[in-house]
Amino acid sequence: MATLHEKKVQFNSKLTISNTGGNLSTDSGLVLVKEFMESLNFSDLSKQYLGIEDKRLYHIHDNFSLMEQLIYQNIAGYSTDSSANLLKQDPIFKVILDKSRLASQSSISRFWDRISEENISQLQDLNQAMIDKVRSARNTTEMIFDLDSTHSDTYGDQENTDYNAHYRTNGYHPLVAFDGLTGDFLKAELRSGNVYTSNGVGTFMEPLFEHYNQVVPVSNILVRGDSGFATPELYDLCEAYDSFFVIRLKANRNLSKIAESFIQIDDNHPWDEKEVVYSSTSYQAKSCSKERRVCIKSTREADELLFRHEYIVTNYSNNVSAETVFRTYCKRGTMENFIKEAKNGFYFDKTDSPSFLENHARMMVSLLAYNIVNFTRTLCFTQGSANMQVDTIRLKLFKVAGKLVRTGRRLLLKLSSYHVHQGLFYQVLGNIQQLCW
Repeated sequence: MATLHEKKVQFNSKLTISNTGGNLSTDSGLVLVKEFMESLNFSDLSKQYLGIEDKRLYHIHDNFSLMEQLIYQNIAGYSTDSSANLLKQDPIFKVILDKSRLASQSSISRFWDRISEENISQLQDLNQAMIDKVRSARNTTEMIFDLDSTHSDTYGDQENTDYNAHYRTNGYHPLVAFDGLTGDFLKAELRSGNVYTSNGVGTFMEPLFEHYNQVVPVSNILVRGDSGFATPELYDLCEAYDSFFVIRLKANRNLSKIAESFIQIDDNHPWDEKEVVYSSTSYQAKSCSKERRVCIKSTREADELLFRHEYIVTNYSNNVSAETVFRTYCKRGTMENFIKEAKNGFYFDKTDSPSFLENHARMMVSLLAYNIVNFTRTLCFTQGSANMQVDTIRLKLFKVAGKLVRTGRRLLLKLSSYHVHQGLFYQVLGNIQQLCW
């Protein structure tokens, strides 16, 4: 038990509080996650793709169960390894992990120490295998690779931490890719804080292109990125795999001159009205080997004299209007929500270890936890609940009071009779059990 003392409250002198409720859990809704992971065959996939070198002569908790425990703790909202010390006798965690007790914080710390560089690649392969299985259930043939970089704060002299001028703080600078249509977390790579946004983007993206062109063919791939990814390396890669791209460009003197040439002003110009002008042209930067199409959006606010210009480079043909290109790019904004969800809801940016490699592994476990919840949400939630964020999902479905009762033949999980969202709970459970892979 966490504590054995009792505490009276002031608003009712007859009411006393204590942590002596017995075989109760506040995380009974995690059975939904377990049911989905079982349907996905997660344990077998883990054993197929992940091989952690283990020199222990004797152990109670194998590496696969330790990773699953970390995923469940993450999904339940427990961000620290030390939470395991209080959860190790939680009846729900013991049931879903099929253990008599959970691993302690010290066992988890030793698990992180056993992670190698090869295991990072294996975790990415495991993530890819899960995505492939889920995509087959969704029966989708289109993808949008939304690229971005983000920041993870570090504290102290953690390995490879460095100052990032854009964020004006020390930390790491991860590179991430999401599917803009489904919110699936496709890939992540932890990098030092002083690495420029697009550094290594070709090496990062080429395996994704190769996979989705050969292993799991898709009909169309679109790549979207901000101006940090405006590099010929990425343009050439997209074109080599017959994929489209819409990538923002930073303004420069030459582009500004071209944009201004498309602005026409006469004597009766409506200065009191907002004005938006779309145009496109061919443009070749010094770093590029050929001309490419650049779309321009020129905006002038009402009662102002000057236009503000925005630029996007693309390989869409002129049959696609510049306005459509900008609308396509602007939808990339949903990726910011995906990143916030990964960081705020799944602790993607949490850097508890002094080792760079261990922090990379923590990031990958957060990625797996994010995707498991996103798969469940997109495949099994009702239409009205499919857009819920993880904090809402935890509140309505995972954080459910329950009591585990053991009889001679079975286990009975008795959930609270007053669970407000029990209708949604059983609907999601039914949808999970109807999945066909």
